[in-house]
Amino acid sequence: MNRRHFLHSVTALAALTVAEFAPWQQVGAFAKELDDFVRGPAVKDHPLRQLSKHVWMIYSPDGFPTPENQGMMCNITFIDTAKGLVVVDSGASVQIGEMAIRQLKKQFAKPVIAIINTHYHGDHWLGNDAFATAYKDVAIHAHPGSIAEIQGLQGKMWHSLMEQWTNQATMGTRIVPPTLPLAHGQELVFADVTLRMHHYGKAHTPYDICVEVVEDKLTCVGDLAMDRRIANMDDGSYLGSLAAYDSLEKNAASSLWLPGHGQPSAKVLAWNRGLFEGIYRPCEQAIKEGLSMEEAKALVLKDPRVASRARDTKGFDTNIGKYVSLAYLEAEAAGF
Repeated sequence: MNRRHFLHSVTALAALTVAEFAPWQQVGAFAKELDDFVRGPAVKDHPLRQLSKHVWMIYSPDGFPTPENQGMMCNITFIDTAKGLVVVDSGASVQIGEMAIRQLKKQFAKPVIAIINTHYHGDHWLGNDAFATAYKDVAIHAHPGSIAEIQGLQGKMWHSLMEQWTNQATMGTRIVPPTLPLAHGQELVFADVTLRMHHYGKAHTPYDICVEVVEDKLTCVGDLAMDRRIANMDDGSYLGSLAAYDSLEKNAASSLWLPGHGQPSAKVLAWNRGLFEGIYRPCEQAIKEGLSMEEAKALVLKDPRVASRARDTKGFDTNIGKYVSLAYLEAEAAGF
């Protein structure tokens, strides 16, 4: 019996015990407290913000999941079309998804008809649960590789990690994977809005999908690029990311780049390009000169592209050593 089933069994037994000795009003209150115990608490409201004619977002100010923010670390994007609302990345829990739905209902009198998950990291898709419950026929899209990962080990891992990182605040979230595959160049047309998909190989993950809102000259880049946050590159590639930035600038006619973490702007790709060049190129130089990983790290920290961004980058001090090592290993592999 897993922990959740155990907690549900304890809840049911406790409710029966209270019912035997307490008035029904107390039973109801106790049942609610038990439900909150088994299921994580509600997430406070975060306001909707309009970015362009069709695109709205709920901005997440935090870069990493904690018990205090209950996993609210990823921006949630909404595209307002004549046919209904499209969600790009649904958040890290059912509670976050429910908060997003509350905000949508304040602004729009139309349903959510589709979700696009940009990749398989859990802060971008665990909120699918809330939308699938509220909107029974919602279509959930992702790259076929992301679909397979979410249906497999990555889905279970991220579900468990998010509970751990938030001290169980996300409990009650079900794994609701995407089922509809997306391909590079594919377009989803919703009457007045065209969404064009971009996939340029391994970047943040092997399966990143960027969503271009054609009419608004805006592209949702997921975690391919971030604003003042150092990206998780465990599954990714520095060279792949740099090539993807070039391809996006060439093929997505956008003046606004909307990241999964941080503020949207025209400079998101340029900011990330500078940081990644500043990390990867010194490692590349170190490999050519036969220098150690520690010597490569010293070169990275002195690089002006890195030094100028260090103070403003969330997670820099705790993560820069890890990301230098990943860049060093990638440069080493590329040198053979």
